[in-house]
Amino acid sequence: MKKILYISMVILAGLSSCNDSLDLTPKNKVGIDEYFNTASDLQLFTNYFYDAVMDNAMSNENWGFDDQDDCKVNKNLSAVMKAGTNRTVPNSGGGWSWGALRRMNTFLQYRDLAISNGVPVAEVEKYEAVTRFFRAYFYFKKIQRFGDVPWIDRQMESNDPGLYYARDSREYVMQKMLKDIDFAIEKLPAKDKEASAPYRVTKGAALALKSCFCLYEGTFRKYHNLNIPAGTSASGEAYDTHDWKFYLDQCVDASEKLMNGDYGKYKLFTTGKPASDYTTLFAQQDASKDEYILAVKYDQGVKILHNGNAHALQPSQGMPGYTRKFVCSYLMKDGSRFTDKPGWQTMIFKDEMVDRDPRLAQSIRGLGYHRFEQTAVIPANYEGSVTGYHPHKFVGAQGPNGDWDRNNSSSNDLPEFRYAEVLLNLAEAKAELGTLSQDDLNKTVNELRKRVGMTGMLNMVSANANPDPYLDGDVSPQSGYFNVTGANKGVILEIRRERAIELVQEGRRWNDLMRWKCGKMIDQPLTGNYFPGPGKYDLTGDGKPNLILYAAGEAKPAAENNAVVWEIGKNIVLTETSYGYTNYHNDQKLQYFNEERDYLYPIPSNEISLNPNLKQNPGWQ
Repeated sequence: MKKILYISMVILAGLSSCNDSLDLTPKNKVGIDEYFNTASDLQLFTNYFYDAVMDNAMSNENWGFDDQDDCKVNKNLSAVMKAGTNRTVPNSGGGWSWGALRRMNTFLQYRDLAISNGVPVAEVEKYEAVTRFFRAYFYFKKIQRFGDVPWIDRQMESNDPGLYYARDSREYVMQKMLKDIDFAIEKLPAKDKEASAPYRVTKGAALALKSCFCLYEGTFRKYHNLNIPAGTSASGEAYDTHDWKFYLDQCVDASEKLMNGDYGKYKLFTTGKPASDYTTLFAQQDASKDEYILAVKYDQGVKILHNGNAHALQPSQGMPGYTRKFVCSYLMKDGSRFTDKPGWQTMIFKDEMVDRDPRLAQSIRGLGYHRFEQTAVIPANYEGSVTGYHPHKFVGAQGPNGDWDRNNSSSNDLPEFRYAEVLLNLAEAKAELGTLSQDDLNKTVNELRKRVGMTGMLNMVSANANPDPYLDGDVSPQSGYFNVTGANKGVILEIRRERAIELVQEGRRWNDLMRWKCGKMIDQPLTGNYFPGPGKYDLTGDGKPNLILYAAGEAKPAAENNAVVWEIGKNIVLTETSYGYTNYHNDQKLQYFNEERDYLYPIPSNEISLNPNLKQNPGWQ
């Protein structure tokens, strides 16, 4: 696979590049007739889609570990996080890019040429399935970002009327996506028949994608009260409609088929070491073939690298930190609520880290933290984390002389889809539908907790009878989810807790907030650790200070134990001036999430000028 990826990058570098407009120069005369001659030609042509469409692709864009949301922030907040007037309509770009789609439609238009050139039908159908998988994925990302978008299923020339189509209903697009993904599920090889799994799409990957986009669409329609009538597409094709329950049923069906193992056996990664397996899953060089359904392969030898180590370790790369609000949502190891403990609001780091959900210490630098495959204990670094909850998820080995900690020098594989997410998709879809059973929880949420040696959710009846007030936005607007009602409210909140914790930094959180109509959760506090005032603070649990704080105007105390010595108000800002939560973002002019506008992104103004039939999303005019 390493050689395949490298060769594909070289080949693609020599092909004509696609720009970001639908109005593209015709490419039907650029050697296509001579190109689709062998199965290898088809593979090389479709290799492009892996990098062009996948979130964790080799293009160094859309890093899940670099994302910002209400759970994790960086030194410099994005315009989306700052919200309000910080967000504007771009002239161009902004995600309104279609070059990859044109290449997909080129393949589908010329697939019969490959057959006439002697390529076996089964091989052609395999790569057609790859293309349809990525077309469904491409449109999933467009719907998440823009809502209604034009459906284009042909290679358009410069005079094609489709260049001036209006936006199609998301219902029409979703129906086309379902046809593509069902074709992919049928024609792609199963995991055990694809030698390069999990680095190439398989039936399992197609089922995982279907599970994800059907969960998204079903919950988006439910929480946004979106009822779409039947209608006619921009191209004149009539279509029926479905309600939110239809899409959640589709999610359940896809998830259960994958879990049943008929399309390849998947399971959670474990080596029997609950104190480290979650960390190891993301830090190891080679993707887990048990849990990673689809992954991106990185390699030091051919310099296909990412920025996972440097983002977490180099202060110049972002200074990432989990928010206090998010950290408080982690349960105790026995399954009880941290926020039920007396004094939890003012608990300092060394106390709040004790006996928590083990994934907390396997995601941030907790007590006794040490680098992957090392033993030296390292404290949380306040010079490298804006909240003090310093993440290390996706931080792999240092390499020789620390070489892999440099900018864009990491090579541990990254997940695109993993089995844990499918388990969570099933649990959430059934909870929303009202069909969730205790057995379902045991096969999903409780399996995730079992991996880390944590007590499971033993009784969904009690969860519904006593929803966690910390997660309930009606009770706790500074930390909870909004709009959750009904008999399954408690268990839905618990599944959301589980999803946030299990999938943190994997590029899912922002779109989860959008589909749940919980955008204003980014307005909740972005604070970090609590400090009662000046003093010496132990961050490793060994009884020795790693951070010493002193009041403004006082003499700087002597350093000890190589501790960082900081002046309150100068080196570290606290919410109550002389005490409180770390508040790095207090001066970044945060504004409010716009409920009438911000659930969808704006279409670039130049695109609307070129095609007046495109109508802008609400609130962005």
